[in-house]
Amino acid sequence: MQDSEHYSIGIDFGGTSVKLGVCRGAELLTTDEPIPTAAHPGPNALIGAMAERVEGLRQAYPGIAAIGVGVPGLVDFDRGYVHELTNVPGWKHIPLKTILGEKTGLPVVVENDANAMAYAEWRYGAGRGLRNVVALTLGTGVGGGLVLDNKMFRGSSFSAGEIGQMSIDFNGKPGHYGNLGALEKYIGNAQIAEHAVKRYAEAGMSKDISECTPKAIAIAAQNGDDIARQIWEELADWLGTTLSSIAWLLNPDAFVIGGGVAQAGALLFEPLERKVQSMLSTVVWEKLQILPAKFSNEAGIIGNAALAADAL
Repeated sequence: MQDSEHYSIGIDFGGTSVKLGVCRGAELLTTDEPIPTAAHPGPNALIGAMAERVEGLRQAYPGIAAIGVGVPGLVDFDRGYVHELTNVPGWKHIPLKTILGEKTGLPVVVENDANAMAYAEWRYGAGRGLRNVVALTLGTGVGGGLVLDNKMFRGSSFSAGEIGQMSIDFNGKPGHYGNLGALEKYIGNAQIAEHAVKRYAEAGMSKDISECTPKAIAIAAQNGDDIARQIWEELADWLGTTLSSIAWLLNPDAFVIGGGVAQAGALLFEPLERKVQSMLSTVVWEKLQILPAKFSNEAGIIGNAALAADAL
């Protein structure tokens, strides 16, 4: 696949803000001021604000040919239809592709945000040149996206890749959809902090939630805190159990892991590699890579812009 010469706009829709940028291939040419999500209640007002920003960007870059939007929820990719955004009130059953296309006059692609991150990493990032890539984002929750045989795999209802909903304990914590032991109920930001508070309490140490963010636990571990290091080992056990199951099912070339939790670096990746290797045959493991994501906060913009440009 050749890198597209089209200019395209990537829109990264989050519960806090909507970020826009103009890309040409992997190059992020410019970003616009984020739109506060809550400042525009309801879909119509927010889509209108997006369209206004798109128009401003087109004045600066007249060659813009398409728009890609990534949203944190369930999407019908073919229709560009948003079924539901869990953390954004009022966003249910919204034909986003149609509305934004009519307002801007441009082709629009609508994708799940984790799929957009996966596409960015496969197309231009850590997974470039690999045929089968499973990408994860570790943050508030756990998102995932699948590229299989050099194509995004979305499943029959475009819901594939929801790795955070996979179970690591069939008698475990209830997930959002009633699925017991859902991974993101163990390694989301808030869940990590709660677990850390509990682990310190068991050792006779009182810690506040604000002292136990993933970043704080990583700093503590780097400074020689044994409990903090044990916490990262436990997180790697939980995540590694899931990745091992995925490896047996899909036999990918690589797992690409991004998001805030992955910023812990070797504290997470070293025990994670040991855990995954211990649960796999050499045939599955020997060519499997576990890689940190190349892109950080800009992954959504780049991935959505690439999806839109490649669709042309």
